[in-house]
Amino acid sequence: MPKVKANGININYEKTGQGEPLIMIPYLSADNACYAFQTPEYSKSFECITLDPRGAGESDKPDGTYSMELFADDVAAFMDALGIKSAHVMGVSLGGATALWLAAKNPGKVKSLSVHSGWTKSDPFLQTVVEGWRVTAKALGNVAEAVILGIFPWCFTPELYASKPEYIKALSDFVRSRPAQPVDAFMRQSDAVLAHDCESQLGKIKAPTLITFGEYDMVCSTRFADRMTKNIKNSELLIFKNCAHAALYENVEEFNKKTMDFLVRHSG
Repeated sequence: MPKVKANGININYEKTGQGEPLIMIPYLSADNACYAFQTPEYSKSFECITLDPRGAGESDKPDGTYSMELFADDVAAFMDALGIKSAHVMGVSLGGATALWLAAKNPGKVKSLSVHSGWTKSDPFLQTVVEGWRVTAKALGNVAEAVILGIFPWCFTPELYASKPEYIKALSDFVRSRPAQPVDAFMRQSDAVLAHDCESQLGKIKAPTLITFGEYDMVCSTRFADRMTKNIKNSELLIFKNCAHAALYENVEEFNKKTMDFLVRHSG
């Protein structure tokens, strides 16, 4: 896959499909392949550009302090490096928080914004959960296993584990198959999660915005919904029933259809 120098680092990315550009930003610890269930559908109408964020995949993992604002600056510079003046932007969890910063700081670059399982400011509950993930990653010395044992149970409902154990195993195998993230890079990425606060920036977002949550998400629950919908003027809210933090995997068909509907409505 190609790489481009942007904001002082090499960013790994992949392009699929044709049409208006759609920038897809991964979640904590993930690389661009995390959208493997979405790009086949989205690429029918858009040029999907999936990237590895700073600290993950095959992008650079420099030392220093990471923040959501820095991730957003990386994406803005990445767009400039590829000659993309404006794009649809989507992200899940960390990717969604990054997208909020990107749209607030660079309103002209974002044609539409899709924030899935996102949040506006890390509160004590979210911080406690993430600190637990950090302890697990340090103890195991393996980020993939920490994701499978420590993060997956927050991403999926108990019903999915009970009804589709083979699916959970397939997702686990997929995580293990991706480029290994060093523990120190995971810690720097999760530092950004712990410190995230973009509440003062939300009013600067001009793009039409889709905000989605899983009905049973505890990490980034609908407790964050009002803060977004009240402060992002042109926004709409969608709740995925019977899903937790990762609706994009728990109900792929519905997630793809409804998010695609939004993207198509705001294209052209």
